[in-house]
Amino acid sequence: MAPPDGEHATASAAASAPGNSAPLPMWLLAELTYRCPLQCAYCSNPLDFARYRDELDTEGWRSVLRQARALGAVQLGFSGGEPLLRRDLETLVAEARDLGFYTNLITSGIGLDHERLGALRAAGLDHVQISFQADDSIASDAIAGSARFAHKRAMAEAIRAHGYPMVFNVVLHRHNLDRIDAILQLAWDLGADHVELANTQYHGWALRNRAALMPTRDQMAHAEAVANRWRERAEGRMRIYFVGSDYFDAKAKPCMNGWGSTFLGVAPDGRALPCHGAAAIPGLALPSVREHSLEHIWRDSAAFNRFRGHDWQPEPCASCELLTACHGGCRCQALALTGDASVTDPACSKSPQHALVRDAVEAADVRQTEHPLVFRTVAESRKATESG
Repeated sequence: MAPPDGEHATASAAASAPGNSAPLPMWLLAELTYRCPLQCAYCSNPLDFARYRDELDTEGWRSVLRQARALGAVQLGFSGGEPLLRRDLETLVAEARDLGFYTNLITSGIGLDHERLGALRAAGLDHVQISFQADDSIASDAIAGSARFAHKRAMAEAIRAHGYPMVFNVVLHRHNLDRIDAILQLAWDLGADHVELANTQYHGWALRNRAALMPTRDQMAHAEAVANRWRERAEGRMRIYFVGSDYFDAKAKPCMNGWGSTFLGVAPDGRALPCHGAAAIPGLALPSVREHSLEHIWRDSAAFNRFRGHDWQPEPCASCELLTACHGGCRCQALALTGDASVTDPACSKSPQHALVRDAVEAADVRQTEHPLVFRTVAESRKATESG
């Protein structure tokens, strides 16, 4: 998510609690549900999302919000899946406003209408991030696996009509990178305040579809050049963030600004997450807010301390001058590519296993035939559950 001015949080900015070396969480992501009307093939949610049926109830979520605020969290994202599928969303927004959070709704726009936007506004919602897949209905609906573009566009216009600041988000990949000029024109026409052009990170469904989604290096270079031209044109009206792909940058991204340093996520079933994909790491027993306080989870749980700080880092990370900037990269990506969450992220050019990433990029450059997309469906999720 591209936050509004002044909302960027870094690990170095997080204050330390008295008597405890753990920094305070500044950003809470409430993943209210993994249910979603879309079937996006790049979705970062777990492959086995159908397992997450036992969602926290309203009082459970209200307790999470109160505890997180007491710990120091100041920014709150309501996410999913599609958070609008929760009928208690307005209640939770109102609770967050009373607690003093800055709130952001991260949505596909499906489930919105003028009445609900007004109700969320009255409850105190500060900000909306709406996702698009492309710039027209044919391309967008093909990527989302559902005919929703017309409604999304109408809801983006409604978001502006209700006076919300708006982030226009697009996940970029092989199927839409060549459309980036038209995508940015759409964002401009809709009056977006911020545009987040987020190149696909290969986790969850995106990893399953990596061969189909991986762009060429020429596509990436062209898209970034177009985004830079648009930055000059849009200066003062629309801020554009081009979030590069670590596969192409040969640099490890600082996952969550460092494990257990800034980000605190809670999954629909109440399990606390040091990062979005932590549930995939074998042997990492994620503590539940149903059984433990958030303070205990954040400060003392084995899961949140497993990769906190730098003492656990292997070589070449341990002696690298960039360690405090990248924190060794993404633990979930290290696991997905090597089978070991504790090794250097292969996205880094210094990793002994960097060839795993380089080979995937080179294969995309020379590919002659397109791979079919596997869409995010309950049936596919059940297959993943059975195989897991």
